[in-house]
This record gives sequence, structure tokens and C-alpha cells, in this order.
Amino acid sequence: MGTLYLVRHGQASFGAEDYDQLSERGTAQSQRLGAYWRERGLRFDAVYTGTLRRHAQTLAGIADGLGSLPAEQHRTQTLAGLDEYDSGALLQAIHPAPLPKPDTPELYRHHFRLLCDALAQWMAGTISPKGMPSWDDFSGGVRQVLERVRHEHADENVLLVSSGGPISTAVGHVLGTSPEVTIALNMRIRNSAVTEFTTSPKRLMLQTFNTLNHLDSDEHRSWITHA
Repeated sequence: MGTLYLVRHGQASFGAEDYDQLSERGTAQSQRLGAYWRERGLRFDAVYTGTLRRHAQTLAGIADGLGSLPAEQHRTQTLAGLDEYDSGALLQAIHPAPLPKPDTPELYRHHFRLLCDALAQWMAGTISPKGMPSWDDFSGGVRQVLERVRHEHADENVLLVSSGGPISTAVGHVLGTSPEVTIALNMRIRNSAVTEFTTSPKRLMLQTFNTLNHLDSDEHRSWITHA
């Protein structure tokens, strides 16, 4: 059997005009993950990322920490099925008025309460956010990626760099969770966290969820972020 390593991107630029850009901390998180894997001799047979800038930047940081991904570069593939949902479109669908910048703890909590509500309505088919696929199409894209890994890489180590939405959708699919649980999983996934599936030709099995072993030291614990 093989292992699929699903990595959420490093800290991006939450609250900024352009979210799709790793912060300095996000780059450091990614590089630290690569270094942690290098220390343990981990190598990958195939690499997949979404098409977003923060996905590519996270992979670049991991490669820096590993030393490089020399044998895998020709097998690195970008797939739109690993891209995050559009949180701005989701919020706009249920709250047309502009929201204040979430720069206080209360505004931050309010932002994510609204986002959870919008996710639930999208998943139920109650809203159709502008420019976004349906939930069925979004989750179907994630399932297609999982099936591809299962069929093509059942006995290999595969790295997949994505976002909280696709990763929680993948976990929800494998475990058969309700929409409410899938949303809760989504909200808990931390930056650069690793979720592992054991892969075989017949199925995927959840091995770990949302781990940050690479940041589990006095030196790095302060690097843990969620958004």
C-alpha cells in the first residue's frame, strides 16, 4: 500500500486585498515541513497541486526544505479539482453588503460564522454563489482526484498540496460524514497541516488528520496558524 499526503497551504494573506499569496510565516511553515520530511528520508513518487498561487508557493517551500524534488518534478501536475472554493462569493451570496475587515477577534469570528452558514447553504443547494460550481461539481472534482491517486499510485508516496475546502471534502468523502461535520473539519485545518490516507487499489483509508509534527517543538510552536 502507499500513502497520500494532503497538505494545506502555508499561511496566506488573510484580510489583505490579495489573499492568494503566502505570508513570510507561510513560506517558513512550508520550508520547515520539507526539512522535517528530509530529516526522515521521505521521498515522493508523484506530486499534485491546485492551480492557485499559494499552492505553488507552498510546494516551492516544501521543495526548498527537502533540498529539491528532483525525481518528481516531471510528474508534478496541477489540477483545478484541488482549488479552494471562493469564500468571497459565498459570503456575497448571503450578505450582499460589504463586510468590515476582520481585524479584531470579534470580526474574525463573525466572518467565519457567516462563512460556515454560507457553506451549509451552498452544500444544500440553497444558494448558487456567482462564478462558483455547484457543491456536487466541487466535491465531484475532489473525488476524481482521489480516484486518480487510488488507481494510478496505489503503492506509492503521493504529495498533494491544496486548501482546507478540498482536503476536508476528501476526508468527508472517505469517512462518509454529514455536511455539518465536513464544514467543522474544514474550519479546523491549520496552515501547512498534513492529513494522510493509506492507499490501495480498492480504497482509501484515513491515517492521520490535521497534524503539525513539523512544528511540534519549542522553536516552532509559535508558527501555528489557522487562516
